[in-house]
Amino acid sequence: MTAEVRRSADPDALADAVAAALIARIAEVQAEGRVPSVALTGGSIAERIHRAVATSIDGLDVDWSEVDFYFGDERYVDTWSEERNALAARRDLLDQVEVDPARVHEMPASDSGLTLEEAAAAYSDTVHAHGTGEFDVVMLGMGPDGHVASLFPGHPALDVDDRITVAVTGSPKPPPERLSLTFAALNRTRAVWFVVSGEAKADAVARARQPGANLHDVPAAGVVGREETIWWVDAAAASAL
Repeated sequence: MTAEVRRSADPDALADAVAAALIARIAEVQAEGRVPSVALTGGSIAERIHRAVATSIDGLDVDWSEVDFYFGDERYVDTWSEERNALAARRDLLDQVEVDPARVHEMPASDSGLTLEEAAAAYSDTVHAHGTGEFDVVMLGMGPDGHVASLFPGHPALDVDDRITVAVTGSPKPPPERLSLTFAALNRTRAVWFVVSGEAKADAVARARQPGANLHDVPAAGVVGREETIWWVDAAAASAL
């Protein structure tokens, strides 16, 4: 399946486009009589998207209490740390719409009393217990090195394929301890949406889209949706295509 590229002029236009598409996709899944399952990402462009979703009048077409939210990765820090993806998602989106707290499945924090490995196992159990076996949408940011979630180039976590969540130690990007969905979990989705902004990531976008790209060199190349894969990019991120 050929991945689609959707270009926007700038980060704000990109956020608006992805927000509108996400609302429409959630409404579509609910119209089918299913509970949508969405894996959120972190980062500055994700925060813009979340704010755009929360402020969109089209969001009234969605029953936010009937959406399951998961996270693709998380920094293993305290619950209220500003570094947590979940904290930003709550602030910008989840606390702004009428979600059911029981349907927001955050990854454990470092103050949970669990070791990193135990936290990874616990989140695997959460996804297994509450998930349908397939996400409707997995949203992924990407770093200038081509990493997605907390799967970094050359890192041993790239080769973990026998579980849903992996404990990541020695991350090349601080903090060093993280939790991440594995490729096996990320690829169990109907749609993969990469959301990428900025010229610093243009080379990685181009490398990830090269036929035969090695996921050990550019991990983004290792995630593909079963029905669609879309690269949502602004003009700067698309400049090397």
